[in-house]
Amino acid sequence: MDLTPQVPASAQLIQGYGDGRFRISGVVHEGSVIVLPDRTVAWQVAATTQLTAESLAPVTEAAPHVELLLLGCGRAPALVDEALRAALRQRGIVIEAMDTGAACRTYNVLLAEGRRVAAALIAFH
Repeated sequence: MDLTPQVPASAQLIQGYGDGRFRISGVVHEGSVIVLPDRTVAWQVAATTQLTAESLAPVTEAAPHVELLLLGCGRAPALVDEALRAALRQRGIVIEAMDTGAACRTYNVLLAEGRRVAAALIAFH
């Protein structure tokens, strides 16, 4: 039985993480990234303390609209500032914070389900 998630060939599937990098659809990305179903972009956030609404512009400006943002906080989950959570909610985006590994795995499952999901992933060593 094949357990590989069924996603379109063009979808950004997270295949590995750790040592300060991510492997997404066969491409290695150094440092933090934002993963959308159709593309991956470098993200200049190295800690949750650097998280701002502006830093999440690739998510808030994405088309089609993202409904769920998974925030990979590094090795351990962190709380999301209530003002940022409210600003995203006004745009119809729910944010869920978890450790980066859990965010990677959850993103792949939701992507395979066809959900409008994105992942903002903080790299760690």
